[in-house]
Amino acid sequence: MAPALNVPPMLKVWRNRTELYQQAGALFIQLSKRAISVKGRFTVALSGGATPQGLYLSLADPVIQKQFSWEKIHFFWGDERFVPKDHPDSNSGWVKKNFFSKITVPESNIHPIETDGYTPQEAARVYEKRLKTFFPGGDFPRFDLIFLGLGEDGHTASLFPGLPELEEQVKWVVAPYVKKDKAARITLTLPVFNSADQIVFLVAGQEKAPVLKAVFDPQKKENYPAQRIQPIRGSLSFYVDQAAAGQLPGKNVR
Repeated sequence: MAPALNVPPMLKVWRNRTELYQQAGALFIQLSKRAISVKGRFTVALSGGATPQGLYLSLADPVIQKQFSWEKIHFFWGDERFVPKDHPDSNSGWVKKNFFSKITVPESNIHPIETDGYTPQEAARVYEKRLKTFFPGGDFPRFDLIFLGLGEDGHTASLFPGLPELEEQVKWVVAPYVKKDKAARITLTLPVFNSADQIVFLVAGQEKAPVLKAVFDPQKKENYPAQRIQPIRGSLSFYVDQAAAGQLPGKNVR
């Protein structure tokens, strides 16, 4: 059973979703420019869910998108539902339709989790191979930035409470069966997430207040997968709106 977060991550509370998206977007711009100036490229893993999707919509704003060097940014996914890419529930399909179609990112810079024509386990192996080709060297990949959401049950990406895949220490990508969906998903593993330079949780809405409080409560002993996101060498931040932070003691709007 994983302990609660011993050292609280950086918590930033904004008045509403609009401010949250603005500030998360500003961080994206800052980190991408820094990485590109040093390494010539920027790698980011995207998340599904309503709150992260709101950020992607804001980044497609004509004024905002001009601040990015899209040709040097590579997009990956933290997880994917095992559905066809044109299915309404596809994370990569949604991003392609609502975000990539509005910016000038090269197709070669988009690295979705492919599901068509594969079993869930095959899809996981194929994506792991793709990641190992892009991030050679043998060590877990070190993404410049990973965006994550937070489920009301404490799950993040497709790492749900009680899954044996939470204990995976070797594979980069796995295909857990999610009972509530009665279907498989594809997800990066905890060692991959925890090797990132920057991880940012995007959390909004009053319905997320109880689980956010639990994640930050050192007395809680529940095995929330989100509590196990603890970067080894990187930084962890929670960007939340006032509604989601409503049950956190002494947390004021920035």
